[in-house]
Amino acid sequence: MGGQPFRPPWRRGRPAAAMEHVPSPVRRHIVSVPVGPEAVRRAREAVAGRFAEVGVAPGSAFADAVLLVVSELVVNVLRHAPRSSAADVGLTVGAGRLVISVADAEPRLPDLEPGATGAGLKLVAELAAEYDGDVSAEPAIDHDGKVVLVRFRMPS
Repeated sequence: MGGQPFRPPWRRGRPAAAMEHVPSPVRRHIVSVPVGPEAVRRAREAVAGRFAEVGVAPGSAFADAVLLVVSELVVNVLRHAPRSSAADVGLTVGAGRLVISVADAEPRLPDLEPGATGAGLKLVAELAAEYDGDVSAEPAIDHDGKVVLVRFRMPS
């Protein structure tokens, strides 16, 4: 190489400033929580246990909002997904966004239109909106069921 510093192939020809704008890596954690009396507590503990790793300040208003969303979504699995023996609770962080996902075995999607949701999903939508986020639901890819997704913009 004749005294030239090594530059990885993906960096050759790009100015150093371009490297500063590469999106941060995505971190994803999923826990499967058995449906039952301890489901909400276990889901909250699993999500809260990852806060420091993904940049959420434990005890902050944002952390409280995320944990309340987890609680409401898992309660909905308990109430409205009788086919489910477990809820898969996901926490995904990347590019300044945090996404909570809860998957169950009930294929029926919730009606997310304003005025059609129950108090729990209404609260979830309000909490997401406080952090420039939203709520959606889609069929699960790998099983007969659905996934409810709640997106938040991470506070600075």
